[in-house]
Amino acid sequence: ISKTSTIIFYEDHNFSGRRHTCTDDCADLSGLISRCNSISVESGCFMIYEKPNFCGNQYYLRRGQYPDFHHWMGVSDSVSSCYLIPEDPGSFNIRLYERTEFGGLMMDLTDDCPSVMERFHLNNIFSCHAVSGNWLFYEHPHYRGRMHLIRPGEYKRFTEWGGRSARVSSVRRIADY
Repeated sequence: ISKTSTIIFYEDHNFSGRRHTCTDDCADLSGLISRCNSISVESGCFMIYEKPNFCGNQYYLRRGQYPDFHHWMGVSDSVSSCYLIPEDPGSFNIRLYERTEFGGLMMDLTDDCPSVMERFHLNNIFSCHAVSGNWLFYEHPHYRGRMHLIRPGEYKRFTEWGGRSARVSSVRRIADY
């Protein structure tokens, strides 16, 4: 039995004002709501994006209540697209590379890594191959700062996952559907 994933966007704080419900990806919410000040994730996991077409700052949301944008670590009421993260209860494996196009030292991960520097003595990840599972890259250690969703696949350079730089300081599996 598959469950339907649901996210509800509200224009105002504390789940009030005009709202829009999504059960799948939405590349452009701008015609549906003018701003977003609160969100309820009824089920599933989503990435929300400040700009249309899954661009700009992104934020990971799992089931729960987010009464204002500070609760999802947003910096404004701008939410213009969302991506439903498919449930992937299987194994996790990601290969991190110190250079673009899978060059240099390769590091294998199968679990969360709160500090890439402590574990691998590197500050930057220039490419990666997510062999299995969905992952989050964080700009700072201990899962803080700007984040990026890494779905299964190959990323030859950091710009392919939306990174502004190669800085990846912590890595976490998405396992809490």
